[in-house]
Amino acid sequence: MQTRSLAWLGVRTEQFAAMRHLFTDVMGLETTREEPGLLGLRMTDGTEMELFGPGDDFHDFFTTGPVVAFLVDDVDQARATMEAAGIEFIGDIQRSGTTSWNHFRAPDGTIFEIISRGG
Repeated sequence: MQTRSLAWLGVRTEQFAAMRHLFTDVMGLETTREEPGLLGLRMTDGTEMELFGPGDDFHDFFTTGPVVAFLVDDVDQARATMEAAGIEFIGDIQRSGTTSWNHFRAPDGTIFEIISRGG
């Protein structure tokens, strides 16, 4: 398993409007998706970020601070390697088009994610 880069950042907040203002108006991140309780953003290098507010129940397990996604070549293979090392995953691998991802708990309880894109 080889980790290529940080690919995604997820932030859950009770201060959705203020955080939206910070990331879009102050820091200039591009808005890529907007739904009640969810704001998708992109940095100039292509790194994606999502902001989750009180209206987003799907990411309730984001309780340890920002959630960072590590880019890997193959999520299925990376998950198998990590599970063999005793890492606990949250749910099944999720897929959309050619992108696959899965959240996991680090040994200290911090929530992270692995993600692969393409092919």
